[in-house]
Amino acid sequence: MTRQGKTWLVIGAVFVTLLVVRGMIGQGLGRVYVKRTDVTVNMPDAVDMNTAAASSSTTTVAPTTSSNGKPLSWQEWKQVAPLAFAAAQKANPAQTEITLSWPRTIGLWLAAFFTLAIFSFLYADNSFYKIAESLVVGVSAAYWGVIGFWDTLVPKMFGALTPGLVKSMVQPSLVSPEPLQQISMALALILSVMMLWRLLPRGGWISAWPLAFIVGVTAGLKIVSHVESDLMAQTAVTMKPLVVRVTDASGATNMWDSWWASVANVLLVVGVICCLTYFFFSVQHKGVVGGAARVGIWYLMITFGAAFGFTVMGRIALLAARIEFLFDDWLWLIDPNHLRGL
Repeated sequence: MTRQGKTWLVIGAVFVTLLVVRGMIGQGLGRVYVKRTDVTVNMPDAVDMNTAAASSSTTTVAPTTSSNGKPLSWQEWKQVAPLAFAAAQKANPAQTEITLSWPRTIGLWLAAFFTLAIFSFLYADNSFYKIAESLVVGVSAAYWGVIGFWDTLVPKMFGALTPGLVKSMVQPSLVSPEPLQQISMALALILSVMMLWRLLPRGGWISAWPLAFIVGVTAGLKIVSHVESDLMAQTAVTMKPLVVRVTDASGATNMWDSWWASVANVLLVVGVICCLTYFFFSVQHKGVVGGAARVGIWYLMITFGAAFGFTVMGRIALLAARIEFLFDDWLWLIDPNHLRGL
């Protein structure tokens, strides 16, 4: 066994020992309890969805209760705090309304394991980290693949090309598509097949046509939105008065607030002009232009630093959330929400 293998063996042994000791102290650790709720509803009569869709938008079609329909019953299991389970056990030790949920408990332990597996990369690259990384990528790809299939392909493409089949088997509330929508979805299907042509041994050049269409349409749509949201909106926001008069409830001028508001507007306008000057390369950055460019550099560095700090704080918040999960939900060492009565 290599030195790294021995190190991981020692770490694993110590970790398991600590878990066993923690499980034997106090209330234990890592359990999820659920409460059973019985739900019974009467099945409504079927409503013609086409008639409902074709009716006016101000008209609501309410299904009526079937006179000969049978009630439908099922059980819902909602997660509750361990404190609720302890109270229920104290009142009636034989109760079964609140019980331990093994699937959710196993999920809790798996979440803790994968969290620690990701953290293990801080020590060295290892098999646990690779397994967790592969599962995160695989599950994410599978999840978004399923979401894209059921939220995009089925209701939009298949719903436009084969509305009868989709309405009868998957989505009874599907609205009949317009002819123009059917034509556009047929073109989208053709472009999709052309895009997949790259996977074939020959004819890969065919996939360049739908790719060019996607890039061109996306660029055309984005440039309009960016001109409206970035260029025009920011230009309008920059056009502010340099002298601001702030009044209070009585209508009198608040000199202190007016002074700060004026300073803020002056700094904003000066910053925009200086930053634009820094990126104006047709004139040498000397004299007044060079001074304005240097001021623009200061504005840019402050902006980049604030953005980087905001990003770091976001990652720190994620780290704190995972640590709280380990110590609260899994190890039961802390109880900030008083769910266990520690």
